[in-house]
Amino acid sequence: MRNKTITMIDYGGSNLRSAQKAFEFIGADVHLTSNPEDVLKAGKLTLPGVGAFGSGMAAVRERNLEEAIHAAVVKGTPLLGICIGMQFLFDESDEMGIHKGLGLIPGRVTRFPASSLKVPHMGWNQLEFDEQHPLLAHVASGSHAYFVHSYHCIPRDNNDIVAHTDYGGPFTAIVRHGNVFGLQFHPEKSQQTGLQIIRNYVELM
Repeated sequence: MRNKTITMIDYGGSNLRSAQKAFEFIGADVHLTSNPEDVLKAGKLTLPGVGAFGSGMAAVRERNLEEAIHAAVVKGTPLLGICIGMQFLFDESDEMGIHKGLGLIPGRVTRFPASSLKVPHMGWNQLEFDEQHPLLAHVASGSHAYFVHSYHCIPRDNNDIVAHTDYGGPFTAIVRHGNVFGLQFHPEKSQQTGLQIIRNYVELM
């Protein structure tokens, strides 16, 4: 029987409960923890969250989670970052100063440029696939997902981009680097598209 246990990293941020409910809805057994030992022993990890990059990463470090996350990824444990959790995966962000991220995906996080479009980017936008990946099984390119963010990720290597979205120009919506994955949108608010991507992560990755 396939193991559907997901260890969800609790660094003290918000939005964990809604993410947890989405994983449980598709049949996953969610273990919520801020214990580094649990992170090291996990079969699959997810790192959801909303809020500011700098304070979020400070909270990750205060709980001694950074080294455990790195060690888990090095030994091959899949990790899925969601929303600000995806941004944490990168080298740095320029949100309210320069803040160091987890450095699991080469690249940086920066604010949307000034334009006639509103920031934060909020609402439904289409996912355009850059590759056919198991994370996107049974999801059609052009499917809609729900976004709420002012900053976006720029991978150093475009080959790490699984899907992009257009908002005054293309930006990264889904990323993967080895066994590390990220979703900029909120899958728990993205109806069947989001639930299917969560299901694919739980069952296929």
